[in-house]
Amino acid sequence: MSERILVIGAGYTGMQAAIGTARATRGRDVEVTLVNPVARFTERLRLHQTASGQEPADLRIPEMLDGSGVRFVLGRVTGIDPDAREVRVDGTRVLGYDKLVYALGGITDTGTVPGVAEHAYTLDTAAEARRLAARLAELDATGGTVVVVGGGLTGVEAAAEIAERHPESRVVLLSRNVPGSMMGEKARAYLLAALARLGVEVRTGVSIGKVLPDTVELEGGESVFADACLWTAGVRVSPLAENAGFTVDDRGRIVVDATLRSVSHPDVYAIGDAAAVRQTYGVIHGTCQSGIPTAQHAADSIARQVRGKEPEPFRFGYIHQPVSLGRNDAVIQFTRPDDTPRGFVLTGRPAVAYKEFVSSSPWKGLRLNKKYGVRAVWSHGGKITRNAE
Repeated sequence: MSERILVIGAGYTGMQAAIGTARATRGRDVEVTLVNPVARFTERLRLHQTASGQEPADLRIPEMLDGSGVRFVLGRVTGIDPDAREVRVDGTRVLGYDKLVYALGGITDTGTVPGVAEHAYTLDTAAEARRLAARLAELDATGGTVVVVGGGLTGVEAAAEIAERHPESRVVLLSRNVPGSMMGEKARAYLLAALARLGVEVRTGVSIGKVLPDTVELEGGESVFADACLWTAGVRVSPLAENAGFTVDDRGRIVVDATLRSVSHPDVYAIGDAAAVRQTYGVIHGTCQSGIPTAQHAADSIARQVRGKEPEPFRFGYIHQPVSLGRNDAVIQFTRPDDTPRGFVLTGRPAVAYKEFVSSSPWKGLRLNKKYGVRAVWSHGGKITRNAE
C-alpha cells in the first residue's frame, strides 16, 4: 500500500510541507494529501494591505498545487484520532494517514478581553481583512478614528498602512510596550519617526479592559473612541491538538522533539505556529521566517523515513525583522540567530525593496520547489538549497 502523508492546513507552512514532501518522495509509492477549509491561499504577510483597501493577487490552492502530485481536499478538520491514525473533516468525512503533518497555524486571540470577538476586526483571513477595508472606505467621506491594539510588528504594519491609505482618518496605536521593542535603538527610532510622520498616535503602557461597539476601554477607566478597532494583540492556536491527546505546552502548541515529531505521537510532525520548537536559545516564535524552514525540514524528514533513514535534528537561526511602514517606507533590523538585534539596519527605499522580496518569496519558493526541487531557506544566512532526491 502507498505511504499516506496527510498535511492539514494550507498556509505558508502547510503548502511548503505538502509540495516539498511530494517533490522529495517523487518516484516512491507515496500519496500526499493537503486539507484546507478554503480554496483561496491567504497571503498573511499582505493582510494589512488588504485591510487598507489594496487587493493582492488571487491565488488558488488547487492551481498552486497543479503538477505537484499533491491531492487537495476542501474541508475543515474537526477532529483527530491519533490511535486510529484518522482525521475527521467537516464532521463526517474520515481521512486515514501513516504520517500526519500538523500545520494549523495560529490566529488572533480574541478571547482574553471582553468584547473583542464581538466588536473588533482581526487580520486572520482575507475575508476579515476585506471587512475592515469596507469599514475604512465608509469612514473616508467624513473621517473617523481607527484604533489599532497591539504594538507588535503586525500592529505597526497595519497602523502605518491604514494611515497612509486613509489620511482622512485618525489612527491610534495602543500598546503595552513601545512598538519595535525587540529591535535595536536605531531601527526602533526610525520606526517611531515613520509612524509619527504618517500621523499615527502612539500610546504605550496601556492595558485594554473592554472593547465596545464604538469605544475601547482602558484598564483604569479611560475610554478611547473608535469608529473601528483592529485587534492584533496576542495569538492562540487551535484546540484540536490538545483535544486529540497530543502533548502540548501551556499555549496549546504540540511539543516536538529535535526532529519536529510529536513527543507523544512520533508519526505526527508539527510545524509553524502549531509547534513548540526548542532551539539552544529557547522556543522559536511563530513567524513565516521560522515556519517555512520547519515545513521544509518535515518534508525532508518524511522523505528520509520513506528511504529507510532516520530524520535529522532541526536547526534554525533568525536573520532579520522586516517591517513595512506603508508602501513607501520600511525598516529591516538584521539579527543574530537568537533574534537579538545586530548593528546593521536597512531603511527607506532599499528596505521597501527588501520587504517586498520577503513578502513575495514564499510563493516564489513554492513554485521553484514544485518545479525544480529548489527552495529558499531563511536559516543559516538565507541560502538556496536543493532537495535530495
